[in-house]
Amino acid sequence: MKNKGRIVSWALFDFGNTAFSVIIVTVIYSKYFTNIVAGGQRWVWGLLVSISMIIAAILSPSLGAIADLSRNRKRFLLLFTIISVICTALMYFVGSGDILMGAILFIFANIGFEAGLVFYDAFLPDLTEKKNYGRVSGYGFAAGYLGALIVLLIVLFILPEQSAPNYYDRIRFSFLISSAFFMVFSIPLFLFVSEPKREVQVSKSLFKEGLSRSFNTFKALFIEKKLPSISRFLISFFLYNDAIITIIVFASIFASNVLHMEDFELIFFFIIIQSTAILGSFIFGIISDHLGPKKTITITLVIWIFVVIGAALVNSVSQFYLIGLLAGLAIGSSQSCSRSLMALLTPKSNEAEYFGFYDGLFGKSSAVIGPLFYGIISDISGEKVATLGLGLFFIAGLIILQKVKEPLKKK
Repeated sequence: MKNKGRIVSWALFDFGNTAFSVIIVTVIYSKYFTNIVAGGQRWVWGLLVSISMIIAAILSPSLGAIADLSRNRKRFLLLFTIISVICTALMYFVGSGDILMGAILFIFANIGFEAGLVFYDAFLPDLTEKKNYGRVSGYGFAAGYLGALIVLLIVLFILPEQSAPNYYDRIRFSFLISSAFFMVFSIPLFLFVSEPKREVQVSKSLFKEGLSRSFNTFKALFIEKKLPSISRFLISFFLYNDAIITIIVFASIFASNVLHMEDFELIFFFIIIQSTAILGSFIFGIISDHLGPKKTITITLVIWIFVVIGAALVNSVSQFYLIGLLAGLAIGSSQSCSRSLMALLTPKSNEAEYFGFYDGLFGKSSAVIGPLFYGIISDISGEKVATLGLGLFFIAGLIILQKVKEPLKKK
């Protein structure tokens, strides 16, 4: 079926871009930059994540509005994908002490990755009926975690013993693998997923119109409060997504510093996590279509609260594996169901604009506070105290989420 082919092409983008998320943000570059490039200064890595996220947050709402007006989501997605792919490949040349070079490349690569998600996610409402948002969103995240699993297996295969003289050359080669994986599997979306055809009258320049529309949307959401369910959901998402992103960007650093896990063990650990993340995306995507995304997100946030409590109490690698499996189940499901709830709440024909607020202003800016908070607290009091503190973000997000009125899903 034509529609199934479009969904597969769309999901393959998730399959490819998660290579950047897992290799650069979560498992390898984060640890490599912190311990080798920056000499163990964890706050520097937290600062880089925060800077890149806030820039993406500022850009996204206006770019989303412009993309809706021009009907050129793919053009913007292509631009940000190219930026991310090129900067990721150039990380191969970052060595010990190259803090400025490593920082600039990561900031631009992460901006490209994160800003691109605004336009990628905005295709979801045009791929299927409302009743299937949950499972289609779940397919995308499951494909993403499958891609992460495969790229981790590739990297695991090429890594020599950690004592080998060419070890860090192979580590840096993984950045090239991430770049190539992202590039290759993004191609089907650009070839086979079409823009929805809608006529939009624009009286000003696209830039001015985009700024004007994003300002008016912000005003309608948070000053005039015309769409209270969307505004409440965005605030809830801001809080719990803050904690999720922080866990993602500091997971390998936590495992290395607290449990002294080596790179081989870390990669194997994250391979196991991807398996439960794939399972969680599929299962909770289907559950979401039956219970609704709001109830499903509630379940996953309760799981996250147990995860951070467990991580704060963990004393062995085997215990960390159990916590990791639970986190993997929660991460795919919470992100997938959040996307489907936003798609359900979003007014038709303004998808990229509203996803600009969801992925951009609230999704990216949420990553400003958490990583910086975690980096500073962990340097002062240790990783376990910082991890436990993330539970407050999950609890606050859970409370606000209960005030969101979920619309009925119709075909």
